Amino acid sequence: MTKEYKTIVEISGPLIFLEKTEPVGYDELVQINLPDGTTKRGQVLDTSEDIVAVQVFEGTGGLNDESGVIFTGETIKLSVSKDMLGRILSGSGEPLDGGPRVVPDKRLDIRGASMNPYSRKQPEEFIQTGISTIDGTNTLVRGQKLPIFSGAGLPHNEIALQIARQAKVRGSEEDFAVVFAAMGITNEEAQYFMQDFEKTGALERAVVFLNLADDPAVERLITPRMALTAAEYLAYEHDMHVLVILTDITNYCESLRQIGAAREEVPGRRGYPGYMYTDLASIYERAGVIKGQKGSVTQFSILTMPGDDITHPIPDLSGYITEGQIVVSRELHRKGIYPPINVLPSLSRLMNSGIGDGKTRDDHKAVSDQLYATYAEGRDLRGLVAIVGKEALSERDQHILEFADVFEDKFVRQGRDEDRDIEDDTLRIAWEILSQMPESQLTRIDNKYIQKYHPEHKDKNE
Repeated sequence: MTKEYKTIVEISGPLIFLEKTEPVGYDELVQINLPDGTTKRGQVLDTSEDIVAVQVFEGTGGLNDESGVIFTGETIKLSVSKDMLGRILSGSGEPLDGGPRVVPDKRLDIRGASMNPYSRKQPEEFIQTGISTIDGTNTLVRGQKLPIFSGAGLPHNEIALQIARQAKVRGSEEDFAVVFAAMGITNEEAQYFMQDFEKTGALERAVVFLNLADDPAVERLITPRMALTAAEYLAYEHDMHVLVILTDITNYCESLRQIGAAREEVPGRRGYPGYMYTDLASIYERAGVIKGQKGSVTQFSILTMPGDDITHPIPDLSGYITEGQIVVSRELHRKGIYPPINVLPSLSRLMNSGIGDGKTRDDHKAVSDQLYATYAEGRDLRGLVAIVGKEALSERDQHILEFADVFEDKFVRQGRDEDRDIEDDTLRIAWEILSQMPESQLTRIDNKYIQKYHPEHKDKNE
């Protein structure tokens, strides 16, 4: 027989505290019956011998000590089916597109199961995003977790949507899907996302989870886990290759801090909970490729750095867990360059595994190294020019200074709907701008690649 307990002793923010009357499981779902006959949902957040803490999904308005609490004995589960593709759902998995509820093939616990490190396969298959600064110099590999570090007001949402539209595995007919989860976004942003997905047709192969800024903070904590559960189902039950895009991780962490403050926890760095590293790892580490499985889960998480501070706890901890980062630059954005991705602080630790002969092209690594080295030197020379003037530079340095400008204008800059192929577009453009340098300065590229791909030699060979 189901028991109802009217033992609430405190209400604090999104939490209620009640005296414990029976053994209660961590993360157990709770039904709360209000005196006016309405019901709310909650989840057990903490439990001890005397007190149970419950986080309420719909907020604690209207609750009092007359409210009844029923422990259901279940944890949060997501109804999953291949019919989820093409659907727009709330952060808690409810339909937002006017369609019916998803008829489940299974109901899966959203916390998932930890991936056995021994069962992990080394990611090594190239994913083409159509964005040169990612494909050419910070390559995304199937099964990788690669966050985008951005700032307030920068076009990270546009970059995320472009990746969602364009991402593909070259030369492969395998099923590819996108799971898109937005956390703490405004109604205006939500409409923008939904219209873009519907207009471009990307929605047909996508599952979208939207958590709005005015939705409860507690729901924000389950949204990424809902998305990852859907991704794992499509990947490991239907052999699909799934790209998960999570935006914005900063909003997620702010919810963690809000819940931690309501629980009166001892705060860590800048008021964030001490367990934030562990919590973020439980999200990021659900990406990967499993030996013997055809499907894969690749993860792009977007976070806005408060004050553009890359040492802030959120990007700092994320950088420890993930396999690199893509950094969006305010300086390039001010110049009107889209996408304003700065390749110098950006990094893909798995890039070398996913490029080269048979994956992209044999000269890819050498070209990337040369672009990076020359652009870095050109950026340094800009500072020198501000002091001594351009006329004081040697001829070699003037070539490098000009290269930095051309690199930003031709290689970094591209259209919001421009889908560049790695060989036909990205590497071709790279060689075109490198060809403006004397061959003696192409010190990072083996002579055999210069003879094979340099525009001057290539024309002669053909």
